[in-house]
Amino acid sequence: MNKSDLVNAVMEIEGLKITKKGAVEIINTVLDKIKDALSTGNKVQLVGFGTFSVVKRKARQGRNPRTGKKIKIPARKVPKFSASKELKKAC
Repeated sequence: MNKSDLVNAVMEIEGLKITKKGAVEIINTVLDKIKDALSTGNKVQLVGFGTFSVVKRKARQGRNPRTGKKIKIPARKVPKFSASKELKKAC
């Protein structure tokens, strides 16, 4: 499923009369709010789905695959997703 499929699924919810533009706005708003929370260092916990968080990766040595030369990879923050028990069970 991609974003377009998700938009179509939201539009097809019975009882709601949402246009495609409205569904796109809803999905974009949800994703933007998750992004905003993560950028400020907060967690986003969706019960029954999972938790989005930010973790720090240490600096480390890497290797250029073409030349084999060692390179230094700096420390950085990266997003992480942990699936809930319910989501794991459904898969």
